[in-house]
Amino acid sequence: MKNIIAIILIIICFSSCSKDVVTPSGDTSIKSTLSIQFDNIAGDKNVQLNTGSYTNVVGEVFNISLLQYFISNIKVKNAAGVEYTVPQDSSYFLVSEADAASQFVKVRVPEGEYSSVSFVLGVDSLRCTMDISKRTGVLDPSAGMDDGMYWGWNSGYIFFKMEGTSNVAPVDPSGQNKFRYHIGGFGGYNAPTLNNIKTITVDLTAGGVAKVRTGRESNIHLMVDILKMFNGSTNISIATNPTVMFSDFSVNIANNYVNMFHHDHTEN
Repeated sequence: MKNIIAIILIIICFSSCSKDVVTPSGDTSIKSTLSIQFDNIAGDKNVQLNTGSYTNVVGEVFNISLLQYFISNIKVKNAAGVEYTVPQDSSYFLVSEADAASQFVKVRVPEGEYSSVSFVLGVDSLRCTMDISKRTGVLDPSAGMDDGMYWGWNSGYIFFKMEGTSNVAPVDPSGQNKFRYHIGGFGGYNAPTLNNIKTITVDLTAGGVAKVRTGRESNIHLMVDILKMFNGSTNISIATNPTVMFSDFSVNIANNYVNMFHHDHTEN
């Protein structure tokens, strides 16, 4: 009898250890790690903070001193159209050019082959209006103010932030020819305001689908071309608009930067 009980316990332990813990939604699928790499470039050049020199669509030469943006609400979809949504509490990331590790966003998804990935560039309105206790990690407002990704005066996150210098920008109080693009706006809490939340979907089939398996990490390599922020339905001139923050013009930049993301290849 003791031997039988021992065998049953071993079977139960093996079964429970071989699967992920059941989520509140009842999902018991076996999960593995999917990595999404955000590789910032400017045309055919890698972004190099402070030292790189780039030319935008209207011929203005500039360099970049700061580049960072929020990625959230990640979903993957297979060829049959079945979609998996990463639990929201595990789906907020701040990608920073100054922090190489932050450029690899890692989530847990069910084993399978995925032909597309989607994500929000920014922070969704629901999370923006949640109690502070629900906004931790990279969304901690106090930390966000330290890294410049939270507007205390407007109680909202800066979704995309790029700063740098250009000879065509006016001289600021520090004596630099500096431009600043701080793009946010989640639609407003008590009354409608700017809404620059953007959902991006990337087709993976041309560069190789993501094959998520136990024991190995699949990495989706995305190129993020910041020059496309300047080029789209509205061409952006640094000379004309050197500083864009919470203003109507920010919508033009948000409409452009949805096109920055391109699938290069997948490493399985």
